[in-house]
Amino acid sequence: MRQLLSILTPMYNEAAGLGEYFQALEAALAPLDIDYEIVCVDDGSRDDTLSLLKQHAERNPRIKIVALSRNFGKEAAMTAALDYASGDVALPMDADLQDPPELIAAMLAKWREGYQVVYAKRSSRKTDGLIKRKTARLFYKVFNRLSDIKIPEDVGDFRLLDRGVIEAIKQLPEKDRFMKGLFCWPGLKHTVIEFERQKRAQGTSKYNYWNLWNFALSGITSFSTFPIRAGIYLGLTVATFSFLFGLWVIFKTVITGVDVPGYASLLVAVLFMGGIQLFFLGLLGEYIGRIYKEVKNRPIYLVEDEIGFHADKAKTP
Repeated sequence: MRQLLSILTPMYNEAAGLGEYFQALEAALAPLDIDYEIVCVDDGSRDDTLSLLKQHAERNPRIKIVALSRNFGKEAAMTAALDYASGDVALPMDADLQDPPELIAAMLAKWREGYQVVYAKRSSRKTDGLIKRKTARLFYKVFNRLSDIKIPEDVGDFRLLDRGVIEAIKQLPEKDRFMKGLFCWPGLKHTVIEFERQKRAQGTSKYNYWNLWNFALSGITSFSTFPIRAGIYLGLTVATFSFLFGLWVIFKTVITGVDVPGYASLLVAVLFMGGIQLFFLGLLGEYIGRIYKEVKNRPIYLVEDEIGFHADKAKTP
């Protein structure tokens, strides 16, 4: 039997570039010696994305649609795409054509050499602004320093995943999902292909700096407990300096007599310690919030409609 490739594409308000996306993708897939399906997950789009997807599905039966009941976020939509993928190998990619479909052939070649994961790494980030480049580099350094799971720098969702990797990821049940980390969690044999990322063909990014900050915070707290453990080390450090300072005050008082400490230095110390306490209280709340979400055990997503799947292939979250 011919092998099957699943292209996994979460979509949210992608109507403007949908025709261009399918044209480029189908042109890149046509000469490949592999069957394929394109699993499109509509993540509660507010434009004509879903209706246009249905039109393309009528034109090409290899296009399959999972329509979520509302906007659950890209991580949930990607989880749905993995659940519905039937291929021997899967390839998540965005619909904005920043991930070049022409690279699929080279990624499949690496897979046939025996690699179970093939990362597509940007050779540069020149399409990003200076602030985004610097903050992205900082995030990767911090994450890889704090977490036992290392994620490759400048690699997005665009990568090739063997069926064994997909099945391993599907066993991870957490509700608050950081897919960059989950993709890397199984480990297994991997390699990297570099490419030059282009500007978006249509539309604008759905992530602003506030969303990116929350995304980074979610990633770090999903795969590391070091931030909350750092409170122990900071507390011990402050306690040690406070003890030494206390000894110095006693010594100074005995030798030179009692003096009146300055109000400004006292205020600074109180405000500093108050800020540290509030920071770690918020950090503790972040971890408790994650426990709260897991305990409720709500489904990651809900499906409103499925198009193009056989009855025996239909999934439920």
